[in-house]
This record gives sequence, C-alpha cells and structure tokens, in this order.
Amino acid sequence: MSDRTFYVTTPIYYVNAEPHLGTAYTTIAADALARYRRMTGYDVMFLTGLDEHGQKIAQAAEENGMDPQSWVDAIAPKFKAAWEMLDISNDDFIRTTEERHKRGVQAFWTSLHDRGYLYRGHYEGWYCVPDETFWTEEQLEDGKCPQCGRDVEFLREDNWFFKLSEFGQPLLDFYEAHPDFIQPETRRNEVISFVNQGLKDLSISRTNFTWGVPLPFAENHVTYVWIDALLNYITAIGYGSDDPAEKAKFERYWPADYNFVGKDIIRFHCVIWPAMLMAAGVEPPKSVFAHGFLLTKGEKMSKSKGNAQTPASLVERFGVDAYRYYFLRDVTFGQDGSISMESMVQRYNGDLANDWGNLCSRLFNMVGKYFDGVVPEVPADEAETDEDATLKAFAGFLPEKYEAAMARLDYIGALEAAWDLIKDANRYIENQAPWNLAKSEDTAGRLAAVIYNALEAVRIAALFTAPVMPNTSAEVWTRLGLGDIIATTDIASSAVWGQLPAGSPVSKGDPLFPRIYED
Repeated sequence: MSDRTFYVTTPIYYVNAEPHLGTAYTTIAADALARYRRMTGYDVMFLTGLDEHGQKIAQAAEENGMDPQSWVDAIAPKFKAAWEMLDISNDDFIRTTEERHKRGVQAFWTSLHDRGYLYRGHYEGWYCVPDETFWTEEQLEDGKCPQCGRDVEFLREDNWFFKLSEFGQPLLDFYEAHPDFIQPETRRNEVISFVNQGLKDLSISRTNFTWGVPLPFAENHVTYVWIDALLNYITAIGYGSDDPAEKAKFERYWPADYNFVGKDIIRFHCVIWPAMLMAAGVEPPKSVFAHGFLLTKGEKMSKSKGNAQTPASLVERFGVDAYRYYFLRDVTFGQDGSISMESMVQRYNGDLANDWGNLCSRLFNMVGKYFDGVVPEVPADEAETDEDATLKAFAGFLPEKYEAAMARLDYIGALEAAWDLIKDANRYIENQAPWNLAKSEDTAGRLAAVIYNALEAVRIAALFTAPVMPNTSAEVWTRLGLGDIIATTDIASSAVWGQLPAGSPVSKGDPLFPRIYED
C-alpha cells in the first residue's frame, strides 16, 4: 500500500429521483481524478453515496404507500446501477441510513454537546420542503423559495442549535491560511462576503417528523437532513467507530483532498461544514471544489424544471467512454456549461471517430498488412529524423502537461494535452506515408521505424486518456498485446518512450468509435 493517500468525494445525492446528467457529471469528474491519482501511485479513497433522510423523503414514501426505509431501498439500486454503467470506480458507497453513519453522526453531536457548542431553543422561519432548506423573509423571492421557486411553509419548532455565530473570525482566518480551501477562486469571494455579513446560529434538529438520525441527548429530535448529510465524508471512513481498524482508516485518509460539490451548496460545505469540524476538533478538508451547472437552452438542468435527463439514453447512443469524454472535454469544470445533442455529435465525430479511432484503425490495419500483425523491430542503424524527434517530443511533454492540468482540475487542458499527441501522430502518418514506403525494399527500415513510432505514440496516448475513457484505453492496450492499463501505478515512467516490445501481436478489431450520422 502506497504511503501517499488521496481522498476525493462527491456530494451524496438525494434519493428523490433517479440519477440525471448533473449528478453523473460530478461523479464522472471525481472518478477521472481518482483513476488518474491511482495511476500516479496514490492509495485512493473515492466516496460517493446517498442522502436518504429528511421530510421530503418521508412524504414521498407516504405518497407511494411505503415506509421510508423501503422507499430508499428501492431507489438506491438505481444509483448503483447508473454508476456501474458509467464505469465509476468508487471505493465506497455510503447511505445515511446505514448504522455506521448513524453511529458517527450521534458521536459527532455528542462531542459538540459535551464541548458546549450546542444549546436548546426554538426556531421560526420559512422552510422549503423540496430543498430541505430554511430561508429568511428577506431571502424569499415573491414569497417563494429563491432556489427552486416553489412554495415555502412557516415553521416554529423547538430545536437544538449549533453556535455557528462563534466561527465567523475562525473561518476567515482559516480561509486566509488555506487559500486553496475554496475552489475555484471565483467562489472564494462569495463565501468570504457571506461570512463577513455575520453568521447566525444554526438549527441542527427537527421535531415535526421522525425520519432522521435521532439526537442521542434529546428525545424526539432528529438531525436536520443537511447536517446529517455533511457528516458522511467522515462517517464513511470510520469516524465514531470504536473498531481500531476503522479508527486507523480515518487517520489514514482524513482530511479529504477534495469535496466535489455543485455551486448551489457551497455555503453548506465552505461555511457550515468547516465550522462544525472546528468545533469537534477535526481538521477541515483540504479543498472544496464547487463546479457550475449544466445548462440546456440556457437553463440549469434540474428535476424541478423538468429538463433533467438520465444518462442511459445518451450512453445507448454514444457509448460510455464517449459520454464521459464529452462532459469533461466540453464543459469547463468550475463554470456553467451549455450542453446539447448537436455538440455531443460533433465532439464524438471529430475528436473520437476522426482523431483517435481513425488513428488506431488505420495504424493497426497497416501493422497487419505490412508486418503480419506484430510490432516491427526497428533496425539499429535506422537514423532518427526530425519528424521522429517531434513526435517523441510531443509524447515527452505529455506527462508534465497532463499532471499540471489535473492538479488544477482542468480536465479540458489534460485532454487537450493528450490530443496534442494524438493529432501529431495522425500528422506524422500522413507526412511519412507508410503506404509509399512499403512499395520499396530500400525503405523497409524506415517503414518499420514509422510504424513503430506511431504505435508507441498510440500506447502513450492511451495511458493519458485512460482516466476519462478507461474502456477504450484498455481496448487499445489489448490490441497492442499489452497488459492491464488500469494496473499502471507510475504513469510517467510507463510513458517513457520505447517500451512497446517488438514482436508484440497487434489486432485491428472493430472501429473504436463508429461515426454517428445525425437523423
């Protein structure tokens, strides 16, 4: 086991509907990062899961004639099936109805109670049941929820409160000392401005329903669903457990390197979450990265707007890897991004079918035609040309460029770095014209060098497309007669030029990305 650890999480998704493109987007982004970090030698913990408590879930279960546990048990497999379909490599899947989570939540609030950060009081204000969120009178828009636009109801309850108001300055000091905590930079000013306006104590319990984690020190009080949900990031890795192995797990992986969230929940994760952890004497995560919304025809994709889609229909048409590629190649992570079927078809046909798929098909076909389907041996006396050196240079620059992009979560930049090599390999083949070299025995050595160099470029490109397109990269390596690309744990060393063994069998196979023709 590597001494270097890397812990990345998605938000846990609310089980009020099946996964849609928005939830899949966050999960694929986290998966690509997790896969890449495994390929750079890290011991990775990648967590996703489900938020299964709250008034909205209790109501949905009742409307469907089911008890809440049966209702969430029926929804959970749909998320697991969706992540399996999208080749999500999560190491754990937490459900807030699991005993390990309940135990951790109760241990956490017991700790804050004992530390004097909780008190009993009453709350009154406007509550949006669909969003499970309280709003002040000033925050409402035309008397409705400012987030989803639906009706709110006025609640007055006896609650337990967390002394969030005491953490304004500690949070500001923390942000200053940890400038990478709030990412991207555009979100940082928003959070700091919010904290500077003054923080109010936070209600952390509810009494008008029972579907939640009970507070251990307060009868008839259950944990407010948002507070319950935030704690999943530590309960999943052993917080609150007496088991020595679970305690060691928590010590190993916490603090998380990244909590991935949507920008609409940044205040929960960048204000409430670190304040809670400070109160408990637990270090906050290293970074919270809030990405933007997916937009269709200029509107945020959401269930409430009725424009959310499930990934299955797009996967059926484009395939899993093309689906993953499109959302990480066409949408800047951290900003809102417009998506459309037209742009997906263009990206598929241009980048995947024409550039990557065609490169592999024509090259593997030439290996079969000119070298009986095996990687050629390059004669020792075959001189390197400037064109050879240029192709090698593109391959040599790739590891550093890719790492720099992934370190800042620039998925577009990382994929562009890989595509620089893919495009140069295509240019190289066109310029070297191996079909002409094959016409004369005098150029047999040059033909071997050209085919070998192009194959080696393909091998290396497959390494760096693997985090985003794991199936295609694995297939390319299989056709090159190589081993399991996913087992790579030192991608930079694996990318050193010249490691494709001569004599390795090469198979053409079917097109990796058959061209799509629009209806």
